Amino acid sequence: GSDGGHNGLAHINSVLGTNVYARVRIGIGNGFPKGAQVNYVLGKWNREETDFLRERIRIVIEMIKSFCTVGAELTMTAYNKEGKVPAKEAIKQSPEKNNTA
Repeated sequence: GSDGGHNGLAHINSVLGTNVYARVRIGIGNGFPKGAQVNYVLGKWNREETDFLRERIRIVIEMIKSFCTVGAELTMTAYNKEGKVPAKEAIKQSPEKNNTA
């Protein structure tokens, strides 16, 4: 996909010479006032946000494992519902998953 104005992705695209590669995209949502993204991301988190982040990190770890074992397509199918817990059946039924040692 495109770099969407993200300098890090623009650099990766430049180094690879393409923008066609699998990647995991993690968003921040839009639970902040317009123009306040910096404070939202870099500001001090409260207890509820910290607990929520811990759960998200657990899910992202599972996403990375899935991406490495069953590939991008099945991982996207399982996780692309607002970052919710995956549809385990989609991953269990993967031929790639069943053939890995």
